[in-house]
Amino acid sequence: MPVILTSGLLYSLAACAEIAGCFSVWAWLRLGKTPLWLIPGSLCLGLFAVLLTFSPSDHAGRAYALYGGIYIVISLIWGWAVEGMAPDRWDMAGAALCLAGAMLILLGPHGKT
Repeated sequence: MPVILTSGLLYSLAACAEIAGCFSVWAWLRLGKTPLWLIPGSLCLGLFAVLLTFSPSDHAGRAYALYGGIYIVISLIWGWAVEGMAPDRWDMAGAALCLAGAMLILLGPHGKT
């Protein structure tokens, strides 16, 4: 499977796990849900951390930077699907810009002159 598809899938799964974990805290503190929401939230955050270790990048910092672009796109999809907040044109333009930056990080000729 090409590195773009593998990375995209890996980072998308990691983003879903991180967002779900963080949303569990949000639900507890902001929406008045039971603290039991923190149990699956903690598991999701642990899964997120493990998934990032499977990054094709040799350096954690570069992996996290690449992940950031994917995270932004998945966050907007989460907001639309879970919270009913459709992204506007500014959200989509910003996400496209971040995704373009993430692709530069992934596909750039690092260390080659």
